[in-house]
Amino acid sequence: MAFLKLNFRPGVNRDQTSYSGEGGWYECDKVRFFSGFPQKLGGWIKSTPETFIGVCRQMWNWITSFSDNFLALGTDSHVYIEVGGQFYNITPLRTTLTTPATDNCVDTTSGSTTVNINVTGHGCTTGDYVIISGVTGNPGGVPNAEINTEHEVTVVDVDNFTITVTTAATSTTSNGGGTAITIKCQISPGFAATTFGYGWGTGGYGSTGWGLGSSTPVNLQQRDWWFDNFDNDLVMNIRNGAIYYWERGSLTAPATALATPAVLLSSLTGANSVPNVAMQVLISQNDKHLLALGCQPYGGSSSDFDPLLIRWASQDEPQVWNPISTNSAGFIRVSRGSRIVRGLATRQEILVWTNSSLYSLQYTGTTDVFSLQELADNISIIGPRAVATANNVTYWMGQDKFYVYNGQVQTLPTTLRQYVFEDINYNQVDQIVAGTNEGFTEIWWFYPSAASNWNDRYVIYNYLENAWYYGSMVRTAWLDTALRDKPAAASTAQDSTTGYLYEHESGVNDDTLPMECFIQSADFDLGDGEQFMLTRRLLPDVNFTNSTADEPEVTMTMRPKRFSGTSYTNDASDSQRVIETSVGAYTGQVFIRSRGRQMAFKVSSDDLGVQWQLGSVRLDVRQDGKR
Repeated sequence: MAFLKLNFRPGVNRDQTSYSGEGGWYECDKVRFFSGFPQKLGGWIKSTPETFIGVCRQMWNWITSFSDNFLALGTDSHVYIEVGGQFYNITPLRTTLTTPATDNCVDTTSGSTTVNINVTGHGCTTGDYVIISGVTGNPGGVPNAEINTEHEVTVVDVDNFTITVTTAATSTTSNGGGTAITIKCQISPGFAATTFGYGWGTGGYGSTGWGLGSSTPVNLQQRDWWFDNFDNDLVMNIRNGAIYYWERGSLTAPATALATPAVLLSSLTGANSVPNVAMQVLISQNDKHLLALGCQPYGGSSSDFDPLLIRWASQDEPQVWNPISTNSAGFIRVSRGSRIVRGLATRQEILVWTNSSLYSLQYTGTTDVFSLQELADNISIIGPRAVATANNVTYWMGQDKFYVYNGQVQTLPTTLRQYVFEDINYNQVDQIVAGTNEGFTEIWWFYPSAASNWNDRYVIYNYLENAWYYGSMVRTAWLDTALRDKPAAASTAQDSTTGYLYEHESGVNDDTLPMECFIQSADFDLGDGEQFMLTRRLLPDVNFTNSTADEPEVTMTMRPKRFSGTSYTNDASDSQRVIETSVGAYTGQVFIRSRGRQMAFKVSSDDLGVQWQLGSVRLDVRQDGKR
């Protein structure tokens, strides 16, 4: 019989059975489609050996007039600026403790790496971070440099907290360190992931009365940051929290030092009526208005919060929010839904999602400043960061389907709907993050599977190939920007307090480790599947371009079945078994012997330095009876 050429449709389909999906692909991990054929994903490397503290949930990239190529990262405990492979801590401060309260505040215990800091009414809570400077005299034999740095604190009482150093003290001392000590207390960290619970300890200290429990579930929301740049400067806010401003400066004034902490927007000169709380802030870049989505109403008390209100500051004055006739500050309210979930600035409009509707917010240039138009009702969005835009088309993940907006809102057909939405941890959907990979015309979503409290999977839509595929990967944030050569991703392990920034599409490995990947076809048969087929030879067609290994190889596997409803046969006593064979760059043919009514074809690799793209593999097969 003639050779059987294995050409499968691009994309992976898990919404059908393996047999009914004949002619397509059924399973994969770390494989994409390019020009219709599967190939291994590009690798990734650490952008810098430095780590950041916490779990990064948001990143933002911009270039200043000083030629800085800044990347802002917001974690549950810190805010950083990354530039040139260095992290600069710009986390806002809660307060700064100075002399005389901090005079000679260092206590040591001989043989211990725990150092006590005694400052009356320090105001810290366990888990806060402080930056200490000015310690002199190597108190207790502990080097000054080990104390004069950033520390996580453990509170002893209202007047004492401890830090941990590397060098054990050689003597017990009290009231040391000198009289020029400064302690910068950063704002308290948030939660790395959304936490649910009852009773004492599930809320802020004293939130229900000291020692009193709660009879209803408490939702402790994960710490998310939102970023946008106002010219050279950075505007940011904690989701459903305070708004901050980090000033880089202008060419007519000295640039601010990179490690300068951000400050409350309300503390800027001339600030008025700044919302105390906002769900999200963003800049309408074409007209230079700073907007707050879901915020404190104008004239309301500090405890008021309207989750459907949109306010904006005066044009070119991000600190001026008092709407008067001589400025353009103002507000408008969304009418449908119970809360705003996300705002996204696109080329011609700002898209605003509530938990049930999508709106278009547009600058009018009139006395109304902005107008609001409803685009769709009875839709959903699964989380605030589950949205990405590519080629002026916006894609997002809903509660049970995917959507696309290209002038009108439509459901985005997918071949992975059941696979994705029936295996999500819906308690952790705030973690879901979407992003683009423009070089490969892809939209990525990272999400937590049902068995995980952390993002451990991804699903990809290739809008050029109209193909879906998926895999496993731990990523907490993703950003693809034209201002940097490669997509950036952040990752922190669930059991770790520090994370790394990665550069994707760099190399062919999982940093320094091999990247394990595979793709397997749906079952296919010969004719109508009544007879067995015997595979005698496999003629590979695979490209190893960009491999760095001396002799790159993939493993090709034939997986036979006797019947479509049974498992794959692996009977070592006869030819009805799984056959694996290694295929290299110069492998012309492989003699195999595999027999079944249906078969699945699989290609995989798990070695360092291997990059591959599959072509049209051919099988030498013949009919071989019905039993």
